[in-house]
Amino acid sequence: MNEKLIERLEEKYERMVEIRRYLHQNPELSFQETETAAYIARFYEDKSVEVKTGVGGNGIRVTIDSGRPGRTLALRADFDALPIQETTGLPFASKNEGVMHACGHDAHTAYMMLLAETLIELKDEWKGRVVIIHQHAEETPPGGAIQMIEDGVLDGVDNVLGAHVMSNMETGKVLYREEEAQTGRAYFKLRIKGSGGHGSSPHLANDPIVAGAHFVSEVQTIISRRLNPFEAGVVTIGSFDGKGQFNIIKDEVTLEGDVRAMGDDTKQVIEKEIRRISGGLEETFGVVNELEYKDDYPVLYNDPELTAKIAASIREAGMPEIASVERCGPQPPSEDFAYYTKELPSCFIYIGAAPEGEVYPHHHPKFNIDERSMLIAAQAIGSAALSYLME
Repeated sequence: MNEKLIERLEEKYERMVEIRRYLHQNPELSFQETETAAYIARFYEDKSVEVKTGVGGNGIRVTIDSGRPGRTLALRADFDALPIQETTGLPFASKNEGVMHACGHDAHTAYMMLLAETLIELKDEWKGRVVIIHQHAEETPPGGAIQMIEDGVLDGVDNVLGAHVMSNMETGKVLYREEEAQTGRAYFKLRIKGSGGHGSSPHLANDPIVAGAHFVSEVQTIISRRLNPFEAGVVTIGSFDGKGQFNIIKDEVTLEGDVRAMGDDTKQVIEKEIRRISGGLEETFGVVNELEYKDDYPVLYNDPELTAKIAASIREAGMPEIASVERCGPQPPSEDFAYYTKELPSCFIYIGAAPEGEVYPHHHPKFNIDERSMLIAAQAIGSAALSYLME
């Protein structure tokens, strides 16, 4: 059965490429993916599956039932794009101004659609059920995962499996990480209100830029002085809006920042300290602060037992496209697949997708992948799914 799966997916590779390139040319932003969702739903119209659209928004749940008792495994792929102007020069570059598939979600959707089709064709040979989760809005909090979960996408599901193509990892490699695999994330915005005046008379004003500069330096001590040295965390000030006339003291400045941590407890410590430092600015500088703090995605936790089984099943399948199956280090970016891992024992793996020539990171305007990574993803996830279902 595994050989049939691998062979059929190989035969479908050109269709996989066609779907990916169509999606790449027609990207849609998070929570706006109406045409993409409709395109995916049409793909399943003539297939013997149960399709539920509008799950948690633009999400789609596809249920493939073998008709024989067994476990239920969910396979998830996301399909939203990013607000980036593409500069790849590819013949299938984005047609939508300022919107680009710069993270590989077009590839995720393409491989998952044809993997689902193949599992439908082979459903007389396995048992249990497969739930395909076509998820919207991974890129933008609160994210599509939590919305789909709240709308029942995991009803009856035992475990969830997902994958991400990675431009910074060698094509042909499948990588995995048990336990804490990707950081949790939070966002904050701090408005500091002082009183404006002329640069020649600072004593008649109260400069919020000075208070803001102190905040920028002080929050960096959270990592160096408030966290256990064995805990991982990052605080980044990505925006400091203090622009104005060079000799005028502003009334107000706004800072925006990003928090990452490899433990939810660590995230809580960082939040507590940011709030404490913000409050201290008011006392120290006599300013008035407004702090908006949003705890976005949790830490992505891969179930150790399930992850070990998934890695072993891919390794033992002996697929020629896969050069190696390796354990990797934790990944700094955040991923809203983490919400599935909080609900059920789950596993999220990585598929090497480095293209030939210069490699650009995810979310870059020149981001691209080796399209063979889609076939590797389909074969790896498909083989793992069959092994799980027949266990």
